Amino acid sequence: MTHSTYKRAARRTGLAVGALALMAAALPTVAVAAQDSGTVAAQKSGTVAVRGSGSVAPKWCANVTVPGHRVDCGTLDRPLVAGEPRLGTVGVSYAVVRHSAPGPAKGTVAVNPGGPGEVAIGKAGLFAMGLGDLLTDHDLLLVDPRGTGRSERIPCGVGDAEYRFGTRAQQRSAVERCAENLGPKAAGYTTAATADDIDAVRARLGVRQLSLYGLSYGTYLMPEYASRHPERVRSLVLSGAYPHAFDPLARNSARAVSLSLRRICERGTPVACDGKRAVKDLATAAERLRARPMTVPITTGHATYLTKFTEGKLANLVYEAASREVGMEPDKPSLLGDLPHALNRFAKGDAAPLRTLVKAEGAGGSTEDQAPYIAVVCNDYRTAWRKDAPKDVRWRQYRAALKNAAPGEHGAFSAKGFTEGPTDGGDVCIGWPRPTAPEPKDRTRTLPDVPVLVLSGDLDANTPDANGKEAARQFERGEFHSVRNTGHVPEMELSGCVTGVSTRFLRTGTTGDTSCLRSLPPIAVKPVRG
Repeated sequence: MTHSTYKRAARRTGLAVGALALMAAALPTVAVAAQDSGTVAAQKSGTVAVRGSGSVAPKWCANVTVPGHRVDCGTLDRPLVAGEPRLGTVGVSYAVVRHSAPGPAKGTVAVNPGGPGEVAIGKAGLFAMGLGDLLTDHDLLLVDPRGTGRSERIPCGVGDAEYRFGTRAQQRSAVERCAENLGPKAAGYTTAATADDIDAVRARLGVRQLSLYGLSYGTYLMPEYASRHPERVRSLVLSGAYPHAFDPLARNSARAVSLSLRRICERGTPVACDGKRAVKDLATAAERLRARPMTVPITTGHATYLTKFTEGKLANLVYEAASREVGMEPDKPSLLGDLPHALNRFAKGDAAPLRTLVKAEGAGGSTEDQAPYIAVVCNDYRTAWRKDAPKDVRWRQYRAALKNAAPGEHGAFSAKGFTEGPTDGGDVCIGWPRPTAPEPKDRTRTLPDVPVLVLSGDLDANTPDANGKEAARQFERGEFHSVRNTGHVPEMELSGCVTGVSTRFLRTGTTGDTSCLRSLPPIAVKPVRG
């Protein structure tokens, strides 16, 4: 089960309705000046003072702009690995978008857009627009997780496109190379460390409590923060969510692929495809690619890769890639909406439509280093083997887990085939050193008794409804809502319905009228002929 979208800023807009993604390029690039009298000298030198700290913010703060709002920035030195001073420190950077109304803020919202490894500060304008009127009297806190963005990027020699387009064996090898290049410093890149960094920033700012808004991987990070600092949490919104104790064999995601295909076929007006047929075609494609993968040339902005398109690559395409941006523009073509036609043609011997989808999806590959993603995933996520076991024992444990998977538990896929799809699951971390970081806190850890809203798109196979419900059950006051006809991170839809519900929840601790979540229009589906 993949809990992130790939490392491509153009594809990963985080907390934004679709309109915000379209408007992002139009955001001004002129810095917003601080207004208090104590920052005049700093403004003249091209920087902005951190409110209340008496220090001067980094020069990059001038590039963090939100019209109508003051933006304060800073960097905090944190131990790279707690208790290991020899490994040095890491500078964790943050930005605070201040509320626009006079008087003190009524609250502070901390947002994490996912990943692991996604930046937050660079999306300040998008997040501010998504939260809308909430920022009249609430501040917005954005922290770039250690190793990303403004928080001292770390390289490990594994690029995005290399990692995505390689064979499964090449992906495992890349993970081992990443660990070797990071060495003992790899232990510093964990969810727990990032949670503690956020709390250190909170303390520096003098904020009593935070409202936490997590998207995708942020729904793993924010509960970790809540478990470590429960008294500092006012409320949580988790979108595109999954629980800490998720299934390392990703059975919910596998089954959700078939469910999504049936739903898009059934909901169209007029009906464009037969859901049962689409699922059968998917099973046919998986079986054929299991026996005979096809080679697909994928051209990015910097290279062409000859990708071996296997059952695992098909799994990744249909459950992760196809879940992105669903519902953003429901009347426009989408990968998910095109799948029934492409799978049907493939089942009938014509691979061209599926090849076209694979090439289009791969075109966004980049050279961005995957260190923050790989390190957090392999340090923290659950596996089907014991992390303290040697590699040969891990392999035996993993193969036994696959063998014990019941027939049909992975929907249209084989257990082995589907689990080779996730770039953050299956066997990809099997060669990661043991252990480079402490095990995550007990899965039964205590979480605060605060209002929690969990949102899932009902066409999302990446973090499907089943996972969202499990995420909500982690909390005494967890409230789950499925958002019709949307995919991964349902805030992507255009109408503002979802962000309206979530911001109302952040302000009041209640959702109010949620009827719009069940009335969003179906997505466009390419007709299947014959």
